[in-house]
Amino acid sequence: MGNIVLLDELTINQIAAGEVLDRPANAVKELVENSIDAGAKHITIEIKNGGKSLIKVIDDGSGIKKDDIFISFERHATSKIRRLEDLENTYTMGFRGEALASIVSVSKVTMTTRTKEDELGTIVHAEAR
Repeated sequence: MGNIVLLDELTINQIAAGEVLDRPANAVKELVENSIDAGAKHITIEIKNGGKSLIKVIDDGSGIKKDDIFISFERHATSKIRRLEDLENTYTMGFRGEALASIVSVSKVTMTTRTKEDELGTIVHAEAR
């Protein structure tokens, strides 16, 4: 039997989290960039215990459509590009689709979102399995 193995999904996500989020400030940065890319004009950040107990980002951006909520937590899930050529014309803060997947792989996440079209919002609780 060889020495090379394929890593399980949780390990892969936590390695990616280490690349994207080496401290709580990186999680704040990623979430604020998502808010800006969603067109937010007002962003409120609440932090407890240096971000180790709580990081809360509230914005007035466009929200996430109900059909997109669960896939938004997957690695490389993004609304900003569709193909390689799109990278040349991307003018957003981020586009890799790593932020939410990385954050949820090392923490418990509660997302509350609503688009202008939705009468009611949606709440999702997620954490690594």
